[in-house]
Amino acid sequence: MMDALKMAGGVALGVAVGAGMAVGIARVSDTGHVAAQIPPMDTTELSRVVPAAGEVAMSFSPVVKAAAPAVVNIYTATVDRRPRNINEEFIRRFFGGAPVQPRVQQSLGSGVIVGADGLIVTNNHVVEGADQILVALADRREFKARILFADPRLDLALLKVETEDAKLPVIRMADSDRVEVGDVTVAIGNPFGVGQTVTTGIVSALARTGIGVSDWQFFIQTDAAINPGNSGGALLDAQGRLIGIPTAIFSRTGTSAGIGFAIPSKMVRVFLNAADKGKLVSGWIGLEGEALTADTAKQLGLDRPGGLLVTGVVPGSPGAKAGVMVGDVLKSVGGKDVADGGQLRYSLATEGVGKTLEAVIWRDGAERRVSVTLAAPPENPPRSITRIDSRSILTGVTVANLSPAYAQELGAGLPEQGVVVVSIDAAAPAARFLRPGALVEMLGGQQVRTVADVVRLSQGGALTVRFAIGDQRAECGVNTAGGLSCRS
Repeated sequence: MMDALKMAGGVALGVAVGAGMAVGIARVSDTGHVAAQIPPMDTTELSRVVPAAGEVAMSFSPVVKAAAPAVVNIYTATVDRRPRNINEEFIRRFFGGAPVQPRVQQSLGSGVIVGADGLIVTNNHVVEGADQILVALADRREFKARILFADPRLDLALLKVETEDAKLPVIRMADSDRVEVGDVTVAIGNPFGVGQTVTTGIVSALARTGIGVSDWQFFIQTDAAINPGNSGGALLDAQGRLIGIPTAIFSRTGTSAGIGFAIPSKMVRVFLNAADKGKLVSGWIGLEGEALTADTAKQLGLDRPGGLLVTGVVPGSPGAKAGVMVGDVLKSVGGKDVADGGQLRYSLATEGVGKTLEAVIWRDGAERRVSVTLAAPPENPPRSITRIDSRSILTGVTVANLSPAYAQELGAGLPEQGVVVVSIDAAAPAARFLRPGALVEMLGGQQVRTVADVVRLSQGGALTVRFAIGDQRAECGVNTAGGLSCRS
């Protein structure tokens, strides 16, 4: 399935853990507070009726006319100065060849105007690494843009264009939590660079997780045609209000197959409100868990799987203070069902630090309700970022301690404890099998819990390392012939 998942901006999907290490933030606005420029959320209830026989000729033209001016086309240019291949670099270095000629790579996408003074939100993968960004409005005006704020974990970026005091049209934003399956959707974007295009469909599903596009996985699925170039554009409801930012499609050909995914507008607002602070900090409850299976649900007296089986509770955390225990099933938080870790992360991120929520847990064959006050994730232990210089299998590898705060900052679904690989020197022996985001579990046959353990064992000349990348584990080491060998 994952082989067929593409970014809607024409960029092949990849879990860019290494790039994700630089999570955070491009620049904070120097033109005023972002939050002050964002209009309030439109919470008008949507009237849902089945069209009568005489209404089948109704048109979405008024909706499109009102919303289309606030949807823009985005063009980027990136200068690539890397050699085309290893032979070109070899000839240049050792035979005095001409310097590598830079190549300009161009890409396209879409964006949505969220601030009249020139604030535009789009997908991070549309503009990441771009040397030049050009924004074209529906009325054909063009502006150069710069990145104010970006978060690869959400795959969102905030741009700023200088309008010279001209006010731009702003999209209306709905509460995506009120969207229902079957609601009509209208998508506006710039597919394949042909120009602004409108497609329609319905909401096919809600709360899609496991897509692998962002760390807060909770997507609106639609069958409105979304193609490369639609990324960062608008997914609207029948009133022309923004309910999501199209981000990815499931396709075996790279074109629309009727399965598109959009970041909910509620998460977009969370991102925009974080721009002034320069960092998005999600609420933390200090619980670890795994999705409930049918067998486990039956053993616990539940008639169906649904919820998160709590496997760990951090002492002193909000979850611990609320009385949640290992073995409980977390069924909902703040009125939102919890089916897996992705849904829980979304719920906590959209509520924010300091918010008190009601959580429903299942224990001893009965439901219990507890109050949980979300806290900022602590950095305990300190990250202690350290480069290993001693002669060992990890020479040239930089590692750090994970904590709730640092794990959230790095993203990529990392656990809240352990030792993570932050970077690897190109000439390091481990560069052949390790990558940033890997978890170091054992070194020289001994268990690793902290950076101090890695430093101590490396100084002892450890020649084997056991590590985990996602759900995959492997052990690599120096063999008797002096080479490297690995086994899973």
